[in-house]
Amino acid sequence: MNYFKARYLLLFLVPALLFSCGGPGKPSRKGYSGSSLKIDLPEIRERKKIIALTDFNATNYFIYRGEPMGYQYDLLHAFAKELDLVLEIIVENDLEKAFELLQVGKCDLLALNLTITKERNEFLRFTFPHTSTRQVLVQRRPENWNLMHPERVEKSVIRNQLELAGKTIFIQKNSSFFARLHNLSDEIGDSINIIEANESIERLITQVAKGEIDYTVCDENMAKVNQTFYPIIDIQTAISFPQNLAWAVRKKGTDQLTDTINNWLSEFKKTTEYALIYNKYFRNPKTGKMHGTGLIYIENGMLSQYDSLIKRFSDSINWDWRLLASMIYQESRFYADTVSWVGAFGLMQLMPATAEYYGVGRKSPPEENIRAGVEYLKWLDKVFYDKVKFQEERIKFILGAYNVGLGHILDARALARKYKKDPEIWAGNVEEYILIKSDPKYYLDPVVKYGYCRGEEVYNYVREIFKRYEDYKNIIVLN
Repeated sequence: MNYFKARYLLLFLVPALLFSCGGPGKPSRKGYSGSSLKIDLPEIRERKKIIALTDFNATNYFIYRGEPMGYQYDLLHAFAKELDLVLEIIVENDLEKAFELLQVGKCDLLALNLTITKERNEFLRFTFPHTSTRQVLVQRRPENWNLMHPERVEKSVIRNQLELAGKTIFIQKNSSFFARLHNLSDEIGDSINIIEANESIERLITQVAKGEIDYTVCDENMAKVNQTFYPIIDIQTAISFPQNLAWAVRKKGTDQLTDTINNWLSEFKKTTEYALIYNKYFRNPKTGKMHGTGLIYIENGMLSQYDSLIKRFSDSINWDWRLLASMIYQESRFYADTVSWVGAFGLMQLMPATAEYYGVGRKSPPEENIRAGVEYLKWLDKVFYDKVKFQEERIKFILGAYNVGLGHILDARALARKYKKDPEIWAGNVEEYILIKSDPKYYLDPVVKYGYCRGEEVYNYVREIFKRYEDYKNIIVLN
């Protein structure tokens, strides 16, 4: 089963294009509705974590300037916060696999833009709708359409659904668009050639814009976002009435979860916070434009213009490059000219003394700044190598020391050891003592050598880097 998980304190992404996703309009799923699995809200609260599945695309869940964003991502954040639960996100763009993962208990919730249909009601329980939309035909305007008379442009595109007779329309495989086009074919009394492609909605729209295919279908919300960076596409021809889009849970054994989601959504949609989320992704013209800035690379898996450097230097410390990228984002948001109030500078935010030791200055190129920062990380790894056995744990100590200084981390380890915690485990152990090292009871303890420390910053620093790293792993899959 090919899926990727991301754990959050909750947490992503950016929104995903609101598209009428869901199972195909044709095959039945008799095995789904009979599931006896019971994971309801009490079980979720007991594990203190809710697992949601969403899809990666340009509106639901994506990375922009290194930061996870998205319509579904933001809604899930708000819901997890309301329940005081950790949010774990699974990313799966294959809708059939998404349904399978739900039914076998790999996730609790499908946070997708699922059209509510009779067929899906047989094996899913839908929540209160999170939004509504209608399906539209995506077609290409003529070249130089913006220089042509509007009437001529209108005559070149399809406006009457009867004109779809005999046309070939590519749609995303396993989407509800198949059922709608099949019904439309009956309504117009002629055939429509429907081709289900193993492509994302975004990719199909791109193919229409480039003239590789003539038509596709998507939800209007998603179409509007994509039109901002593909002005040549026309999206004004509706092929359906407005439809509700909702989340979904398992059909059985989810009464409390369903009621909780419904109550929350019905109230949340009345709030300013929801309005800001919706407008951010679907009514703000900058939403679409930011995908064309070169700062988000959905198809070729890039996070920043420095990815090649990050990949090269991460190899020298045996780190996943996406983890180093998350750290650099935390430090500088990928802005090479950033200088902090204490004088730290560059992508790695090197302090002046450290930078001087490793032979770099403010005018050094980004490559040298990363090199120096990685050399410092390498030195910290040597310090902790005999102290923390497992590399993933050791990296957390290294990050903590990079942020707040080696001495405070060594103090926190000493306190953990004194109070019967594991000095080789960061989460729930050493991090707890770095967090309370601002309390005189602890920073005046005889085992402490480096005194007071405001530990909240480093506590959050390590957690946020790893949380973002999980987002990066979701969205950028290594070959």
